[in-house]
Formats: sequence, C-alpha cells, structure tokens
Amino acid sequence: MISTYQKPLAEVDLVREQHVAFLAGLEERGLSVTAGRQDPPAGGIVLLDVDTEAEAQEVMSQDPYVVQGLATYAATGWVISRGELAGYQRRY
Repeated sequence: MISTYQKPLAEVDLVREQHVAFLAGLEERGLSVTAGRQDPPAGGIVLLDVDTEAEAQEVMSQDPYVVQGLATYAATGWVISRGELAGYQRRY
C-alpha cells in the first residue's frame, strides 16, 4: 500500500504515534511485513501480507491517518522474485 499525505506534514506528525501503534498491531497479527515513510515525506509504504486488494484496503481503512483524513492509500500488487525477501513465508 502506498500512502499519500492529504494534509501538511506537521498535522500528520501529530498522529504519527497512533499510526505507528496501528502498524505494530498489524505486525503482531502477521499482516505487515515492513513499512516506512517515503523520502521526501510525501506519504509512506506498507508491505502487507494479505490475499486480496479488498482485504488490503479494509486493513488500511483502520489506519488513524485514514480515519482522521490525513492520508489515502493506493494498492499496488507485487510478487517477490528476488532479493532479501525471496522465499518469504507467511507467518500466520
């Protein structure tokens, strides 16, 4: 999922702690592989381990950034074929 901030970074950062806690919850549930802010900070990327785009959209609709109108997410499918994540196995 690729997010785009819809508000100034100063407003986004006021909710960052809640967003990071949300991501930690996804990791605990085995739904998030990795995440991080874009550079420059225009949004972020969350690599989810889910079966469908609809599931990805549903999961990210609960992000405090989305709930508070600070960011939107677009799904981009991806099949791992090389590199450090090649051979990745779903945890749950």
